[in-house]
Amino acid sequence: MDREQRHRALAERFLPDDLLERFRARAAVADRDNAFFDDDLVELRAQGYLTLLVPEELGGAGLSLHEVSRLQQRLAAAAPATALGINMHLLCTAVVRAMIARGDDSLAWVLDDAAAGEVFAFGISEPANDWVLQGSTTRAEAQDDGGWLLTGTKVFTSLSPVWTRLIAHGLDDSDPDAPRLVYGFVARDSDGITVSDHWDVLGMRASQSRTTRLDRARIRPEHVARRIPAGRHPDLLVFAITSAFQLLVASVYAGVAERALALAAEGLRRRTSAKSGTTLAEVPEHRARLADAYRAHLAVPAQLDAYTRDFDDLVDHGAGWPVRLVSARLAASDDARAAVETALVCAGGAAFDNGHELARLHRDVTASLFHPPSADAARPLFAAALLDG
Repeated sequence: MDREQRHRALAERFLPDDLLERFRARAAVADRDNAFFDDDLVELRAQGYLTLLVPEELGGAGLSLHEVSRLQQRLAAAAPATALGINMHLLCTAVVRAMIARGDDSLAWVLDDAAAGEVFAFGISEPANDWVLQGSTTRAEAQDDGGWLLTGTKVFTSLSPVWTRLIAHGLDDSDPDAPRLVYGFVARDSDGITVSDHWDVLGMRASQSRTTRLDRARIRPEHVARRIPAGRHPDLLVFAITSAFQLLVASVYAGVAERALALAAEGLRRRTSAKSGTTLAEVPEHRARLADAYRAHLAVPAQLDAYTRDFDDLVDHGAGWPVRLVSARLAASDDARAAVETALVCAGGAAFDNGHELARLHRDVTASLFHPPSADAARPLFAAALLDG
């Protein structure tokens, strides 16, 4: 079986067409009602989707990041908010798989927990913290037994209604001359965790990425992942998180763009031109508009294929990894917004109705503006790669 045949087989196994149609129908309802994707989650569990990256010997599918990226593109084409939400669980398992592949099995227990049904979420984003992984506004207090207490606010915590394990970080500044970041996992049943009930946003509503407040929430000693210097210091955990986050988030927006272009083509075939007496699919200006959008889009899944395979194959791009990872996510985000806008034009006034799928996709892709780093924050990275080397 060649690679493309395997991708088709995995798609049929984990995300068959009838399942995706149910997801697509529910996505409209969840968006309208501002509800979590509970029913999707039940079916994804039954399909073994939450253990895609868990090794086969633990009962998972043992897939690669490249294979999961393809599946996430397919899922996002049906239900973007479901895909973005489940991404945060998948990236936690992807991080551990990547670390093990590179010789560090200190977090292998995460895969055991995932196999046992625990749901992992991502608690890194914080208000006014543009250091993201390299700094924190959350306070970390050391405990005598080796555990830590975290006090701070985490924003955009996807899977808020259901997560049971939250990867989070905080700053230990007990030594002002050598502040350190503490990374670890907080269990949902720990004291000091408050999840906001407010989530009334423009798009990606079903992800229910609510704010999580930690008030001396405990990381148990066995769940501490790292204690590393704050600031720009290389570390395998940070590299693995950055890689999985950028590539899997990019996969979601690549899937949305794919769906938007399909809806654009459908709209042109359905609409007619009184001037030409044909469908708009035969009008040169409209064909050119869609052609340009499709040509631009094709570079995005190709970039994701290349970088996810390199990541799986342990290709050493060294200092070239950050520009690859961030460019993949920014390219996918830009392409998704452009593709949806093109699709709105192609579909015509009907797509301006709030209940139209393209209206929802237009709102969903706006979330791509808020994933770190922003284009503005990333420019110094790209400039330095060419000018300061």
